[in-house]
Amino acid sequence: KSIIVDGIMLLLGARYDKTLLRYGAASGYVEGVFEASERALEVMRTFGWEEEDCIIVNRKFTADGKNEIHINGRTATTSMLKQLTATLVDIYGQNEYQSLTRTSEHMRILDYYIRNDSKEVRGQYAEAYAEYRAVMSQLEDIGVGTEREREIDLLRYQIEEIAHANTTAEEEDELLERRNIITSAEKIYEALGNAVQLLAEQEDGCAVDIVGTAQKEIGSISSLKNMYGEFYERLQTVSVELGDIADALRDELDSLHFDMNELDELEKRLAFVRLLKRKYGAYADMMKFYDNAQKRLEYLENADAHFESLRNRKQLLLSKLYTLAQEIHNMRANGAIEFAAKIKTELHDLGMENADFTVEISEFPAVETFEGTFGPSGADAAEFFLSPNPGQPLKPLVKIISGGEMSRFMLALKVISNESDDIPTMIFDEIDAGISGTTGQVVARKLATISRKHQILCVTHLPQIASMADSHFYICKHTKDNSTVTTVTALDEKGMIEEISRLSGSKGISAQSDRNAETMKHWSDTYKASL
Repeated sequence: KSIIVDGIMLLLGARYDKTLLRYGAASGYVEGVFEASERALEVMRTFGWEEEDCIIVNRKFTADGKNEIHINGRTATTSMLKQLTATLVDIYGQNEYQSLTRTSEHMRILDYYIRNDSKEVRGQYAEAYAEYRAVMSQLEDIGVGTEREREIDLLRYQIEEIAHANTTAEEEDELLERRNIITSAEKIYEALGNAVQLLAEQEDGCAVDIVGTAQKEIGSISSLKNMYGEFYERLQTVSVELGDIADALRDELDSLHFDMNELDELEKRLAFVRLLKRKYGAYADMMKFYDNAQKRLEYLENADAHFESLRNRKQLLLSKLYTLAQEIHNMRANGAIEFAAKIKTELHDLGMENADFTVEISEFPAVETFEGTFGPSGADAAEFFLSPNPGQPLKPLVKIISGGEMSRFMLALKVISNESDDIPTMIFDEIDAGISGTTGQVVARKLATISRKHQILCVTHLPQIASMADSHFYICKHTKDNSTVTTVTALDEKGMIEEISRLSGSKGISAQSDRNAETMKHWSDTYKASL
C-alpha cells in the first residue's frame, strides 16, 4: 500500500526522492486520471489552458534525480501540479495527523471551518494588511535623518557625474576608432600617399592616365559596334570615378594632423567612459539609473512631507485593521463554540463517549497593544484542548492525544467539513489506527456518510471498515526471480468475503468465519442503502 500512497502523493506534487525507485532501476513512471472538478477547471483557466473533462497527470523520474511532469500532455512545474491537484484530492495519512500536534495548525483548522462566513471580512483584512505592509516598507525606506542625508549626498554626486559626463551611446566606439587612427598615423600617411601617387601622380603612367588612354583607343572604334560604344562609356565612368577618388584621397592626406597630446586626452576620456560603464552599466542602463536617481532624490528631499503622510496613512490602516481583526475574532470565538460542540458529538459517536473538547481563543488585545500583536491573519491565537476520559481536566491536545484518538479526531474533522468540502476525492491512510470493535463500525459508518458526496479511498486492516467499501483491492507482496513484486488485485464478491474473513483473524480457524464476514458485508450494504 505504501507504493500506491507514495505514487498518489507524487501525482499530487510531493517531492520526488530517488529512493522510491526499485534498486537498480534507471527510471520510474506514475500516471493518474482524474475527472475535472469545477475548481480544477478554474485553475486550468488561470494557466491559460483549454478546459477538459479529463485530467491526466504523469511524472517520469530517473535514478539521477531528474523528473518530468506533464498535465494533459503539457509540461508543468511542481507548483502548477500542486495548485491543480489540491482541488482534486485530499489525503490524510500520518503526516496530516501529525499536523494536529502543531498548535499553529489549530487556527488554520478553525479558520477553515468558518471560512464561508468569514470570507468577506478576511478578504478586507488581507487587503488592508497588504497596504499596511507597503506603507511600513516605505517608512523604513525613507529611513532616519542621518542615513537619508548620506543617501541624498550620494544621489546628488551620481546625478552630477552622469550629467557632466555628457556622453553618448556611441562615444566609446568613436574614441576607440580615433585612438586606432592616431596610433596608426605612419601607416595611414604611407598608404594614402602611395594610393594618390598610383592613381594620379606617377610619372611613368598613373591609373587615371592609363584609363584615359584606353578610353581614347576604344573611342576611335566606338561607332563601329554597339558593344564598343558601351565599353567607351564604361571607361569614361571609371576615369571620372578614379579622378574623384584620387582627389578625395589627396584632400584626406592634406587634412591629416596627428598630435600625440590628443592621444593622451583620448586615453583619459576612454578610461572615464569605461569607469561610468562599470559604475552604471551600458548607456541605456546609465540613463535609466539617472532617471531613477532623480526621482529618488526628489522623493528623499521631500521626505518629511512623505513621512508625515505615510504616518497618517499608517494610523488609519491600523484603526481599520483593528476593527476588522475584532470582527474576525468574534467570528472565531462564535465558530469555536459551534466547532467544539460538533467535534464532541462526533468523538462520542466514535467511541470517545466521555471526551470533552474546546477551542481556546486568545484574549483580543487592547487598541494600545494591537500594533505589536497582529499579523497577516488577525490578532488571535487558537489551541485545541481535550479531555479524553471522565474526571480528567482539559489539557492541550498536542500533549496528550494518542494515535487512536488522533485518527478519530481527524475523521471527526472530515465529517464536520463534509457538507462544505468540494474536493471530490479523499484518501484515508490507516484511519483505523488504534481502534477496533464497535468503534470500527462507527468509523465505517462515518466513512460511508462522507462517501455519499466524495470518492473515498481507504487503506485499512480493519474488517468493519473493509466490509463497508463498494470496491476492494487486495495488495500483496511476493518474490519473483529474486525480486520483490507487489500486485494489486480487484476482488469480486467472493474475494471480498474471504479477505474480510482473513482480516477478522478467523480464516482457517472457524467455519463460521466466512458466514460472519458475509453478515458483516450484508450489514454494511444495508446501511449504505439507507443513506
